[in-house]
Amino acid sequence: MSKKDKASHCNIPAPAHPDKRQEPLPWQAPKALEDDPQALARVKAIMTNPGYRQADRDVDFLNQDEVRGVRLEIDYLKPELLLQQHGVCHTIVVFGSTRLQEPEAAQRKVQALEKALATDPANKSLKQRFSAAQSILKKSRYYEEARAFGRMVAESGKGPNDCRVTLMTGGGPGIMEAANRGAFDVKGKSIGLNIMLPHEQYPNPYITPDLCFRFHYFAMRKLHFLKRAKALVAFPGGYGTLDELFETLTLIQTRSIEPLPVVLVGESFWRQAVNVDFLVSEGVIDAEDRELFWYAETAEEIWQGIQGWHQASGAPLLNNNNEE
Repeated sequence: MSKKDKASHCNIPAPAHPDKRQEPLPWQAPKALEDDPQALARVKAIMTNPGYRQADRDVDFLNQDEVRGVRLEIDYLKPELLLQQHGVCHTIVVFGSTRLQEPEAAQRKVQALEKALATDPANKSLKQRFSAAQSILKKSRYYEEARAFGRMVAESGKGPNDCRVTLMTGGGPGIMEAANRGAFDVKGKSIGLNIMLPHEQYPNPYITPDLCFRFHYFAMRKLHFLKRAKALVAFPGGYGTLDELFETLTLIQTRSIEPLPVVLVGESFWRQAVNVDFLVSEGVIDAEDRELFWYAETAEEIWQGIQGWHQASGAPLLNNNNEE
């Protein structure tokens, strides 16, 4: 006896279709016009009213101040779930100036300003921009070091899809681009955390598409920078770099997070930008707080220093013979 015959014999009805019905339900059609000629117009007015919008698709509703808590939650949750799905356990976070271009680009800018200054040598604004461009050109070597460092991080695991230790940047140009580009060079994955700003901005083109996120809130972005961080590497930079650096140092100083290696790349720059010895001498930080970071110059020094720090802490950064 076939299965169909057995089902028929036992009076078991055939399974219902998952989507279709033979007869529509009453609410699947509007009220008949012959009963109320204005009914359809009224139904359309109801369905186009903002109050009828599904809450999770109502942008105006989601943007209200009263819904800020929900926005904060989903701003955190979307990247969190995707990072988990990709198996990202630990991150090496790289910060640095968006203005530090690769040497060729920095050289072109110097030449363009030099040409403009030749036609208007008394222009003070041009002189200042030319001087700044020359300074950027001198520091453009850090673009290459950041790129080399990105390659080292990406090659530290068991292959391109090994995300146990993954490079993370702010997703922008300059030093962040260089670090992401290094991982891209060796077909490794890397993360970019962009932020929504008043003016349109673009992620750099070297971030793994599945791991490039755009945040609404700086707070959620900062949280993700440090949640999985096993090192912070700060190349020469401005307000944004200083912001992330000092926030991290404060969290380590107060032991609000577990200590992690902090590397300042370019000692001559950082000693002028931040006079830590002065802060110690003034008594506003302790001498031991000077030991929360160290200086490095090359990608190799950065990477070896980070691995050495973790070895000394008793928890190697990555053991390729084990899962972690």
